[in-house]
Amino acid sequence: MLRIATFALTLFLFGQAAAPALADQPRPWGLWMQEAASPTMQQIESLNITITVIILIVLAVVFALLGYIIFRFRASRNPQPAKFEHNTPLEFLWTMIPVLILVAIAFPSFHLLYAMDRVKDADLTLKVTGHQWYWSYAYPDQNVSFDANMVQDGDLKPGEPRLLAADAHVVLPVGAVVRIQTTADDVVHSWSIPALGVKIDAFPGRLNETWVRIDRPGMYYGQCSQLCGINHGFMPIQIEAVPKDQFTTWVQQNQTKKQSSSDGGPVLADARQERN
Repeated sequence: MLRIATFALTLFLFGQAAAPALADQPRPWGLWMQEAASPTMQQIESLNITITVIILIVLAVVFALLGYIIFRFRASRNPQPAKFEHNTPLEFLWTMIPVLILVAIAFPSFHLLYAMDRVKDADLTLKVTGHQWYWSYAYPDQNVSFDANMVQDGDLKPGEPRLLAADAHVVLPVGAVVRIQTTADDVVHSWSIPALGVKIDAFPGRLNETWVRIDRPGMYYGQCSQLCGINHGFMPIQIEAVPKDQFTTWVQQNQTKKQSSSDGGPVLADARQERN
């Protein structure tokens, strides 16, 4: 019993220690979650820790009771087994205790689901459209749009993660509330960024909505997490969080490029960002 509890605690603490190394993208042999970079992800992480602790406590109690029963009621100590069939107080307890545990888990879970679903007053809107097999992005208020495809292995630059780098990435301002709207033009996709706690399906003919607020600058990676076809694993999501003044500069640059394209100047398809 002690060995099992020690192993479980060691695994939990090791996962906590590994969390900072997982910031913004997955790492080989990673354990636990990526470092939270949004209020939603912080709540998800907190709820996950709470449920993990509850699970460990339940396991410890169950193993302790099992050990006690095996020792106390073994055949050598009880050659004549008891004849009773029911114990009302005991049956009441083993029914109500799991119910109370589930209720204790349900309240923070519902609170988190409501917080994820309720879009606050947004500073800007990002529309995401899933295709087989790439993403299209649009900033309706800023008149900027582009497509994002996966960078092939032979085109990767130093520091770019394989299967996660995109040839054009989303840029969002740090601290701004961003309304995210998702849809698709063919099959069901899912836009998922673990470090931001965002995972929302994109359905054809339907507009889903959620929100995110990124608390620190950085590059964040995700993937389509829906089985959308043969190239399902090749739809990366790359988001760069920058200070608000940098975001304003980026928007102006892309608006200028789009205007140059419409005026017959150098064509930059979909205002695609130049890769560094």
